Amino acid sequence: MTCAGTEASLSLCQASVWGSHNCKHNEDAGVECSEPTQVRLVNGSSHCSGRVEIHHNQQWGTICDDGWDLRDAEVVCRQLGCGMAVSVPGKAYFGQGHAPIWLDEVNCTGTEGAITECSLEPWGEHNCNHNEDASVVCSEPTELRLVNGPNRCAGRVEVLHHQQWGTVCDNHWDMEDAKVVCRQLDCGAPISAPGWAKFGRGYDPIWLEKVTCSGTEAVLSECEAQTWGVHNCHHGEDASVVCSEPEVVRLVNGPSRCAGRVEVLEQRQWGTVCDDAWDLSDAEVVCWQLGCGTATAAPGLAYFGQGHGPIWLAKVNCTGTEAALSKCRARPEGVHLCNHGKDAGVVCSDPPEVRLVNGSNRCSGRVEVLHNQRWGSVCDDDWDLDDAQVVCQQLGCGTAIWAPRAARFGLGNDPIWLDDVNCTGSEAALSECRARPWGDNNCNHREDASVVCAGPLQLQLVNGSSRCSGRVEVLRNQQWGTVCDDGWDLRDAEVVCRQLGCGMAVSAPGSAQFGQGSSHIWLQGVECTGTEAALSECSSRMGQQSYCNHGNDAGVVCSDPVALRLVNGSSFCAGRVEVLHKQLWGTVCDDGWDMKAAAVVCRQLGCGVAVSAPDRAWFGRGHNAIWMDDVNCTGGEDTLLECLARPWGEHNCDHGEDAGVVCSDAIIPEPARLRLVNGFHRCAGRVEVFQDEEWGAVCDHGWDKKDAEVVCRQLGCGTALSASGEVHLGAGSLHTWLDNVSCEGTEQSLMKCRASPSGKSSCSHGKYASVVCSGSAVSSFAPVRLVDGPGRCAGRVEVFHNEQWGTVCDDSWEFPDAAVVCQQLDCGVVISAPRRAYFGQGQGPIWLDDVNCTGTEAALSECKLKGWAVHGCDHDEDASVVCSGSGISDLGELRLVNGSDKCSGRLEVFHDQRWGTVCADGWDLAEAHVVCRQLGCGAARSATESSQFGKGPDLLWVDAVECTGKERALFECKVKLWGAQSCKSRGYASVVCSVAVDADLGSPEALRLVNGPNRCSGRVEVFHSWQWGTICDDSWDLNDAKVVCRQLGCGTAVSAQGLSSFGQGSGPIWLEGVRCLGTEATLAECPVKPWGLHTCSHMEDASVVCSGSGISRTTMLRLVGGLNKCIGRVEMFYNNEWGTVCDDSWDMNDAMVVCRQLGCGMALSAPGSARFGWGSGRIWLDEVNCTGEENDISQCKVKTWGVHNCHHGEDAGVVCSGNSSSAELRLVNGPSRCTGRVEVLHDGQWGTVCDDGWDLNDGKVVCRQLGCGVVLSAPGRARFGQGTGHIWLDDVSCVGSEDTLSHCRASPWGRNNCNHREDASVVCSEPDTSKSSLLRLVNGPNRCTGRVEVFHNGQWGTVCDDGWDLRAATVVCRELGCGRAESAPSGARFGQGTGHIWLDDVNCAGTEDTLAQCRARPWGQNNCNHAEDAGVVCSEVDVPETGPVRLVDGPNKCAGRVEVLHENRWGSVCDDHWDMEDAKVVCKQVGCGSPLSALGGARYGRGPDVIWLDDVNCTGTEESIFDCQARPWGQHDCYHGEDADVVCAVNKNLEEPETS
Repeated sequence: MTCAGTEASLSLCQASVWGSHNCKHNEDAGVECSEPTQVRLVNGSSHCSGRVEIHHNQQWGTICDDGWDLRDAEVVCRQLGCGMAVSVPGKAYFGQGHAPIWLDEVNCTGTEGAITECSLEPWGEHNCNHNEDASVVCSEPTELRLVNGPNRCAGRVEVLHHQQWGTVCDNHWDMEDAKVVCRQLDCGAPISAPGWAKFGRGYDPIWLEKVTCSGTEAVLSECEAQTWGVHNCHHGEDASVVCSEPEVVRLVNGPSRCAGRVEVLEQRQWGTVCDDAWDLSDAEVVCWQLGCGTATAAPGLAYFGQGHGPIWLAKVNCTGTEAALSKCRARPEGVHLCNHGKDAGVVCSDPPEVRLVNGSNRCSGRVEVLHNQRWGSVCDDDWDLDDAQVVCQQLGCGTAIWAPRAARFGLGNDPIWLDDVNCTGSEAALSECRARPWGDNNCNHREDASVVCAGPLQLQLVNGSSRCSGRVEVLRNQQWGTVCDDGWDLRDAEVVCRQLGCGMAVSAPGSAQFGQGSSHIWLQGVECTGTEAALSECSSRMGQQSYCNHGNDAGVVCSDPVALRLVNGSSFCAGRVEVLHKQLWGTVCDDGWDMKAAAVVCRQLGCGVAVSAPDRAWFGRGHNAIWMDDVNCTGGEDTLLECLARPWGEHNCDHGEDAGVVCSDAIIPEPARLRLVNGFHRCAGRVEVFQDEEWGAVCDHGWDKKDAEVVCRQLGCGTALSASGEVHLGAGSLHTWLDNVSCEGTEQSLMKCRASPSGKSSCSHGKYASVVCSGSAVSSFAPVRLVDGPGRCAGRVEVFHNEQWGTVCDDSWEFPDAAVVCQQLDCGVVISAPRRAYFGQGQGPIWLDDVNCTGTEAALSECKLKGWAVHGCDHDEDASVVCSGSGISDLGELRLVNGSDKCSGRLEVFHDQRWGTVCADGWDLAEAHVVCRQLGCGAARSATESSQFGKGPDLLWVDAVECTGKERALFECKVKLWGAQSCKSRGYASVVCSVAVDADLGSPEALRLVNGPNRCSGRVEVFHSWQWGTICDDSWDLNDAKVVCRQLGCGTAVSAQGLSSFGQGSGPIWLEGVRCLGTEATLAECPVKPWGLHTCSHMEDASVVCSGSGISRTTMLRLVGGLNKCIGRVEMFYNNEWGTVCDDSWDMNDAMVVCRQLGCGMALSAPGSARFGWGSGRIWLDEVNCTGEENDISQCKVKTWGVHNCHHGEDAGVVCSGNSSSAELRLVNGPSRCTGRVEVLHDGQWGTVCDDGWDLNDGKVVCRQLGCGVVLSAPGRARFGQGTGHIWLDDVSCVGSEDTLSHCRASPWGRNNCNHREDASVVCSEPDTSKSSLLRLVNGPNRCTGRVEVFHNGQWGTVCDDGWDLRAATVVCRELGCGRAESAPSGARFGQGTGHIWLDDVNCAGTEDTLAQCRARPWGQNNCNHAEDAGVVCSEVDVPETGPVRLVDGPNKCAGRVEVLHENRWGSVCDDHWDMEDAKVVCKQVGCGSPLSALGGARYGRGPDVIWLDDVNCTGTEESIFDCQARPWGQHDCYHGEDADVVCAVNKNLEEPETS
């Protein structure tokens, strides 16, 4: 037998087969275990008090009392299960011992599990005698404790029964139960009673369930509960409690409890406070802590008499906003130079009539009011921010941030004094507001109202781009002042963002990044933990002498607040839809809720595509407001708030109609790339991962239980039993793909854990990581199958027991149960868990009933069960499952095409990334009803199989659909899936739903605007004869546009454009000569020619921009005169008129903002001098000055609109990279590919270029784009024959430096006055490849950076990076005229090429004129693949003096967050695989000394912009980080919480001289 030592049981060790051996009984193995060190208390009144004795070397002995104190005693009491330590008498208080003195100088922290874990002298070494024997007095053993919390008054509840600790189930667990726990533990009042194992899962028995306390019991054992040990829970339901700390401050010897000498409780003893520096701010904290109003005096000199115990505190320094005196700065406990003649006192005002309890500070919590000398709560009926404002004002707590309901801060205990409170917000006290009479209410304490105030320390961010970024300022003494940045970090920023409701902290810049403030610096030395609700709760120094100046003003950048979430689902991509409004989450009513709305939700959350849009509170009922109703999305919106809906909070719904969404990312599992091999079971063995088409092992360095937990979860094998690196569960020569794996234990996949780079391990064979999961402990699970469904992954559930298949009853059948079935069958994740014999009634036994799974079990038979064949069911209750592996979830994405709108047309489904049709066999109204319901289109009007809606794609995806008509979605019907070839009717299933539009032009559905940025701007199209068509722009004006906007509910008309401003339409031109007065309700009321009668082309299609598009409220922007929307002259819409921008100061930063605003990728150039033609009309902007970070050009610094000193010859332009590839280009009908008629590809069709204005500059661009040498001539007049089809381009005007023809000026696509006799041509030189190679850099941001490619034998190919260095790069940059070489990156930094690898082992001296002059292997000979393609970065890109790498937000230039410059934009580096080798390169590059540390986790704050690099892998010898291997620019799987940091040694010549 061979064990690693970490196994949970002997049966998990490697051994011969049971019974197989060659031994005799004289070889029987034995074990001798050492006993744990025992401790006891003797000569006392019970086993919990007495002289301490410890067992060692088979003999009891004593402990010397040198250094013996309460912390040491605490450990003894804990070890004996004897409650808390009460006292530590010395001098042999319980008599002298007689045996050895075993221990001396014991020094415990108080948290150890046993006395032997403390610091102590060696056994038997001491300088004592028995009159110094140590003793302990403990309290009696408690039957209750809170564990795993931050202190003894918060944590998981555990009770002692039969000498064993166990947990309490959270069923029925509430604040009344918590109250009893807090009372029993002497821990003050209950703050919360969380369930769901808030403080971690327990490991021992679950002793109690359904605990029901009245709240008045003395101990938990007095409450009602089920029998000890009887429950149906798991440890994921362990109950917890958070109590307030017990009373630790009091006022004594005064006229009332709110005036007197201050005493504090420390080490279970009351003591006084010295009056050194004692003032009203300190007194304010005491009064608040005691609930005694405000401080009126802070007398010293023992004004209320001298105390007698210790003087615990001196030099107390409070800001006045702390929640307790213990939070204030002070000297260490007991350190002072005072006597009791200086005892401090406090006089407080009378308690206020209102207070906030159970919150994180005095300015947040449950509202309580004082009436008839008794505190009581306020009911939350009609409770809102106006009411909260009065409370905050009354308490001097600033403005109201939130008015939560539903006992957010726990249930009150006393009367409910007020209900239906209705304040205007201006009242001086809550008692002045309208409300029911005192005590008259219809509420219970679950409706207690609460308030969160900003706190006495009001806060704002100024000089930033929004209210959520800027310089931090606080209000004190009615004056705003700044905060010093000493010690200012992300934790402080997190609190600021939370207090302002501004999402998460992104960065915490100092050094007055948002400008210097003026007036006071109010706060210094701010120290937050990051969990506080307001800045006033953090430790700080307020109003003291400042050593800062305004150059040290602190700033904050917060993320925008999240406005949308999905809750109660299987992941964050499925669940009930909730939106954030007025700081309160609320639901969305399902009226009108459909797949289009769901698509918007999934897009906004980054969760893939919408699979379904369930209604009727499918994911449970919400509890707060219903914020939205009658939501109507087109499906193209970016956020749900862009969709049409009723005003906020207006609805006619209840929470039984809450809308839900399931997105594709919630159901698409990660491909199985993990397995356990060579073990005794599929859930035990060596860990192997699949990468680069090959299985490989994981090295055991750092391998532990957390890593194993992730493996077991990913494989559906239960929990981890052991994580071994020693056990040889088989060996073999294979790749080691992963090393130094480090998981948190919560990841869904091993690939989400940190690890060393793939394939870089030096791990020796036999040291592979192995895992044994709980799923392996069962020799054989009961087999399970799904039958009578569309495949093996959907159907009725059947289990195999007693040699017979049987069904499962659907009582309590839920998603977690179905999830286990899908997991056991390797069928992905659960889509649905239908009941009521959805896939037909089974035969034979019903084996299981009341199945209760957590969802983590490895098999259905591992779940909690009644017992085999124990049930009260019939087969009409058979349970079913639909898993994602069935492919049926693809039926969640449907569309109806070629109809009047989304609610009529031919049915198509999306599968395998392609749309396909549905066979019409058996297609009738039942199936059509389901389609209409799924699409949110009402009931079905007709179900046809005709060709009314045109011929569909060749793919016939679905056959034999059979629905009852009651299903919510098509995937709930019985279907024959994917590519069925037995369609008899040969027809396509089609549907017309009840809300499908007819052809009435007066209906809003018969009119639409297309190709615009939203539904309220674009080309006008009308529906007629079941077909969409356009309107001719003849006589089209603003009056016509007004009617269109009115009919569509899009506000007022902003502009009425012609000449296909939003692109040319296709299909019929339905209307011409529209003449509206502008007052008509619909377009049908305007005079117009008969349908289809016109003399127009689609170049004259009419367009409209309405105010409802949002365009009139914000700056509208466009690029004109270029070949696409991402290239051209910059024009802006202002005062209902388009105008240009002057090129004064126009640069790449300005262009970057334009490209970002238009969604056009990155800025490539910012040409001026009317490069794209002279504009007309107004010149709106001049002297534009953007930083490049803005999202809208209107946010940039600029002169007043219309003020300029320019003419249209100075119109600014922009060339953006665009979000699609540039037009393709070819030369045809010539003698070679580099000579011929010019043709370009547009809209999927080749067409020619007209020769109007065609010249050598245009030819130069064509030759460059085709890699065809230099231009020799640019003939026109169809020199190489006339083309056919479209003439795509005319009036082309290039300057000659453009990279592609699409970057040149030209008339819009297809607009020309030419015929094919004017087709343009080009003759380029043919390079002599025998003498030199043609060269280019591709896939970079510009022509001087990218992957190296050379032209040989008529084909482009790459260069292998073997031997590639800066000298070779220097030659490339010289040959291309691109300045000096900055770096020579390898490892396909600019993406992998295709085709030939022409050159390998290139060896340049660096002085050659061309790459062809360098030594290299013969053309085409190499031992490389495209992952080794060489790249070059040349200096033509402007790099600031600081260089392309910098360290920011650190204490000096040699420490901070790593940022790199790419595409004229700074971005951060992800910390995946970040190590000292990478840091070495960065330190060298920034001119600092050797690396001291390579940090991750955004140690110096989160970066605000892009993440440029990930998986950086340097050897440490590189000259630049750009020479290191890494993913392509901008490709990563990180967020800014993973930003990499570096600390380098500071060179002496960089150190700043000290100032005296």
